[in-house]
Amino acid sequence: MREIQFREALREAMTEEMRKDDKIFIMGEEVAEYNGAYKVTQGMLDEFGAKRVIDTPIAELGFAGIATGAAMNGLRPIVEFMTFNFSLVAIDQVINGAAKIRSMSGGHFSVPIVFRGPTGNAGQLGAQHSQNFENWYANCPGLKVVVPSTPYEAKGLLKSSILDPDPVIFMESEVMYGDKGLVPDEEYYIEIGKANVVKEGTDVTIVTFGKMLSRVVNPAVEELTKEGINAEVIDLRTVRPIDYATIINSVKKTNRLVIVEEAWPLGSIATEITYKVQQDAFDYLDAPVTRVVSADTPLPYAPTLIKEALPNAERVVKAVKNVLYVAK
Repeated sequence: MREIQFREALREAMTEEMRKDDKIFIMGEEVAEYNGAYKVTQGMLDEFGAKRVIDTPIAELGFAGIATGAAMNGLRPIVEFMTFNFSLVAIDQVINGAAKIRSMSGGHFSVPIVFRGPTGNAGQLGAQHSQNFENWYANCPGLKVVVPSTPYEAKGLLKSSILDPDPVIFMESEVMYGDKGLVPDEEYYIEIGKANVVKEGTDVTIVTFGKMLSRVVNPAVEELTKEGINAEVIDLRTVRPIDYATIINSVKKTNRLVIVEEAWPLGSIATEITYKVQQDAFDYLDAPVTRVVSADTPLPYAPTLIKEALPNAERVVKAVKNVLYVAK
């Protein structure tokens, strides 16, 4: 095992697969000459050349369409969006193009493509650069949506995403690119659609994904442990498909569920999980399912308001205590 940064894990995943298959290439704004806006693609231009590490104009609709067409014709593109906020410019190619081609062609065409880049807030970047679209893309049949939480998860899941025969939305976090974590020396892959039980527990199940695990849930669990509350923590890894079985089995054991997600409340992943749990595990619940999500408003710029709008460890601790019916 060795310790590397989140950005290095992503780079290793792409580099390892590109060395094995010359049909894989990456394109996006500043991925080549500038070594990537977040230095994820650093050094890749030198190794693979300008035909496989391609700088694009600021034209997401255009290069997302080019990549989709390339995937239909046997190549395996990786498209980097500088942020998924900018993917809205290209969303027609993603939703009406890549996601639907296999179905609309009767299976004659597949679209093995990865759209990757950062999602969610990264501090004082303003409302237009701080949005979570995991639930938006997860709502579309034909797509897989992956949201890694650690360097280990990032590398193994990205390698699997690159080899997947269908479109994958791979959503990272700007604030995590410098995070360090252990990855194996040997090659490995992580199955898409299989959640990870990060910590086993008996009193309450906490479900989350992405940076909410390290930034919010882990600190909350530390505080809960000090107070004698034994929480089970599940990292979804992917939000389409969702590993409902792992969640249901956990709820049957703990009888309580708190879901932590950075997105807005309406139509969230938390909402969908809540529905599934009440459908399949209602008789096991000893308290209503509770969610901790962002405020139903565009993210403010002021740091004091950002703090109020986003999920935090204190809110998670309070939510857990509420479902346990213990004193606040």
